[in-house]
Amino acid sequence: MQKGLKAYMEVLRLVRRLPAETRPYYAKFARENFVNYRKLDDPSSLPDLLRRTYNHSVWVLKKYSVNESLADRLKRVCSC
Repeated sequence: MQKGLKAYMEVLRLVRRLPAETRPYYAKFARENFVNYRKLDDPSSLPDLLRRTYNHSVWVLKKYSVNESLADRLKRVCSC
């Protein structure tokens, strides 16, 4: 649970780096996904979810030409 909360915090930190008009969408998207996966049936699937979180975050940063090195903290949180 702690790792998931840290990842969520880092994702929201990255959302603040996106263009202003896109922030509400991605903040809502992140919240919905983290809420949906709050209670995992199989805790062994957490590393895969965190890896997908990082990959998707980097994709979004690239999409809006934001320096993807800003996701380094998220990468550390998501690494297993």
